[in-house]
Amino acid sequence: MSQWTEVRDNIVNALGVDDVTEQLKQQVTNQILTAVLPEVTAVADKFISQVQAQAKEESGWTKIRDAVVLPMAISGFLKIVTYALTKCSK
Repeated sequence: MSQWTEVRDNIVNALGVDDVTEQLKQQVTNQILTAVLPEVTAVADKFISQVQAQAKEESGWTKIRDAVVLPMAISGFLKIVTYALTKCSK
């Protein structure tokens, strides 16, 4: 079974609480870091490699978009989110 269903269930259960504690916030942060981000990163890496492969057949701005802009934007976003959550979880 995928960890995603466990994460999803934890988030749904967490949203139903009346009292958001520090422990709950830490648990959600850790779940995102350990279960969600690795899955998203794997999908993003596959997407990036396919887009970069397609860039070889493109020209002009489309080539730049596929070879540089999309890969940098996606990778950068994931690195920033990971960095921020890591700093917040300490």
